[in-house]
Amino acid sequence: MLRLLRLLLLLLLLPPPGTPEPPGLAAVSPGAPPQAPDLLYADGLRAYAAGAWAPAVALLREALRSQAELGRVRRDCGARCAAELGAALPAAPLDVPGPESPPRQAPGAWERLLLRAALRRAECLSQCAAQRLGPGGAARFRLGRSLRDAFRRREPYNYLQRAYYQLKKLDLAAAAAHTFFVANPTHLQMREDIAKYRRMSKIQPQSFRDLETPPYWAAYDSGLELLGRQETGLALPRLEEALQESLSQIESCRADCEGPEEQQREEEEEEGTGSKGGLYEAIAGHWIRVLQCRQRCVGDTATRPGRMFPVPDFLPNQLKRLHEAHAQVGNLSQAMENVLSVLLFYPEDEAAKEALNRYQTQLGEPRPGLGPREDIRRFVFRSLGEKRQLYYAMEHLGTSFKDPDPWTPAAFIPETLREKLREDQEQRSWDHEPPQQKPLTYWKDVLLLEGVTLTQDARQLNGSERAVLDGLLTPAECGVLLQLAKDAAEAGSRSGYRGRRSPHTPHERFEGLTVLKAAQLARAGAVGTQGAKLLLEVSERVRTLTQAYFSPERPLHLSFTHLVCRSAIEGEQEQRMDLSHPVHADNCILDPDTGECWREPPAYTYRDYSGLLYLNDDFQGGDLFFTEPNALTVRAQVRPRCGRLVAFSSGGENPHGVWAVTRGRRCALALWHTWAPEHREQVRRSRHKRGYLSWCVKRGQADRLSSHLPGVDRSQRAAAGARGGGGGGRRRRRGRKGKTAQQRPFSRAP
Repeated sequence: MLRLLRLLLLLLLLPPPGTPEPPGLAAVSPGAPPQAPDLLYADGLRAYAAGAWAPAVALLREALRSQAELGRVRRDCGARCAAELGAALPAAPLDVPGPESPPRQAPGAWERLLLRAALRRAECLSQCAAQRLGPGGAARFRLGRSLRDAFRRREPYNYLQRAYYQLKKLDLAAAAAHTFFVANPTHLQMREDIAKYRRMSKIQPQSFRDLETPPYWAAYDSGLELLGRQETGLALPRLEEALQESLSQIESCRADCEGPEEQQREEEEEEGTGSKGGLYEAIAGHWIRVLQCRQRCVGDTATRPGRMFPVPDFLPNQLKRLHEAHAQVGNLSQAMENVLSVLLFYPEDEAAKEALNRYQTQLGEPRPGLGPREDIRRFVFRSLGEKRQLYYAMEHLGTSFKDPDPWTPAAFIPETLREKLREDQEQRSWDHEPPQQKPLTYWKDVLLLEGVTLTQDARQLNGSERAVLDGLLTPAECGVLLQLAKDAAEAGSRSGYRGRRSPHTPHERFEGLTVLKAAQLARAGAVGTQGAKLLLEVSERVRTLTQAYFSPERPLHLSFTHLVCRSAIEGEQEQRMDLSHPVHADNCILDPDTGECWREPPAYTYRDYSGLLYLNDDFQGGDLFFTEPNALTVRAQVRPRCGRLVAFSSGGENPHGVWAVTRGRRCALALWHTWAPEHREQVRRSRHKRGYLSWCVKRGQADRLSSHLPGVDRSQRAAAGARGGGGGGRRRRRGRKGKTAQQRPFSRAP
């Protein structure tokens, strides 16, 4: 009943149809007390799923507003109560031994002061929250970690952009899409959505604006841009604004670290830091988590939305730019303040010490009252005090702490921990990095086909067991295979797809041709024999090179060969938002949510290596790309071209997909290899099979067919041709509905 009333109230707050909406995502009920963001978000998703776009927009926007308002209330109350006289914590720090430890007080004196101040602070925070949030205060708005992560990833904007699109509010849809994409720059679907919005004439360029990024990034980027244009006078206020806003953001983050204990329980279970003792152990455990959170705030502030790693030395580098800029415009006093602040972080920094001496010389007379910036001095001393406590807890209580700052003095780290930390920092790279492929010079001796070159190895492709080789086909050979695919399509061959459009997208036509089908069509006169022969020869070239590169000690067998063409369907590309082939792995079922890849049916679990040999590049889109196991983060991208082979292992370490083909026709030969002889491709299993290979042998073509196999003498080639690729078992791996594993349409050629 309450949810129904909330929904009706929000519907009343929506503007009438046709009413222009204010710029950005204005609050639905500005100034109103926040409501429970988790309930609003859940109701918004239900409305979205039901296609109730207007209620979905109202609920999601109110969830965003309430979440932001809760953060403001927590920060404001924290600052107010910290300044209240009776709630101020005692000046003496926790009794952590060190060279600057204060003299001991009377037993129990500091403890009484601490607990009394803690009680007074708790009372103040409760009263403040009740005044701002109503009865119950913050206790009514305790959010789970999954919901906090969803807001951090800006998930509501993902739904908002689609809802606004359905409501024909295209400018707001573009703003919501851009806001989500800034925090998720590798989200493939949103990339395509934004490209679609940019093609719409009704959407203005200024609509693509970020509604969530903190203001210090805009000031920071603007200051750097002005410095690059040598406009130092204009850059200085922007750089100063960036530093002040950065410090303010750090303070906001630190205030968030003092959230309710219930918000930490999931993290306790994951990290094993939950309370295992009595009162003092519980107090110490929670205090350690607060300190750990506070120490992470600098890194969080220095991390741009959508990035994984922070800008290195974010605060010291801002100070360096400030002192250099002040010196350029003649503000030597301010330059000295900032360079002295740099030396608080790095006392032995030679460049900073030289700049300090230079500024002192230029000033000409001592300035006794001139020192580092007060805001930076407070920040550094407070941070060092927290680090001392964390290292003490690490040494004596067995807690963990990964120091995020490279400037922490070695003296703050207990001697008993220094060696262990040094070992962690110098941990051998091969403990985590996959084995690297042999250098390029090695493959000059292995790749015996004339003209074949190793273009990119696994390192250059940002992964493991990947390679790009060029020169496997001449332009004339590409032309023959392209003609074969065209003739087969005209003959009505769409092997495995029963005349349908692409199994992956309705916006493309998908044509496939197997080796066996090519042989049958050649014997029927529907396609040229030259193309059918070349198809078999080229597949052996790919198998030989793949084995030489990835598996020189263990023979590989071709399990399936497929000549595949994807053609963009004219008139259906304008509003397209999908991929030509979704992200997948070739021998396991990829689960992007967990990053796992399950090697079990209906996946082709026997596939070990995959190869894609491209025949053309006269089309738009259609690039192959590799991602992280989450199927979102693109790690490498390869543009097709005639004779280019992309070979890689078939497991979950190589998720890949294909961008949409938006114009033209893209053709490639897809091949999968296996170590298991029983899964050798049917046409290659036995000389008794009436496939293309035995047909060639009957016509005396075995020597000619095998003449392209590198590294095999003439007699071996003839024998290989006569055997039809070797014997092997006749077992057929059955899947669902009685189909063989090779016939099931689960993972088609990318």
